[in-house]
Amino acid sequence: MNLHDIIQQPIVTEKSSIAREEENIATFRVAPAATKHEIRRAVEELFEVKVTTVRTMQQPGKKKRVGKKVGQKPAWKKAIVGLAEGHTIEYFEGV
Repeated sequence: MNLHDIIQQPIVTEKSSIAREEENIATFRVAPAATKHEIRRAVEELFEVKVTTVRTMQQPGKKKRVGKKVGQKPAWKKAIVGLAEGHTIEYFEGV
């Protein structure tokens, strides 16, 4: 799997911003088939940082309704990545 395919996008919410500032944690939306080892390698190589921990979770798809039709958004995977002391990801600076 390509490194750019593993990390799909950063998750920028109020909770993830507080975790980034206080605990040096970054949160990403990742490919559903990606493993923790692949996520660690992708973050270290793409952002040139040292990763200490990787936690993953499956987010279920939400049900959406349009008129009388009921559908479901696709499920996705979230990765919470702990960075080593002194390492930051510049992508999040100033957000």
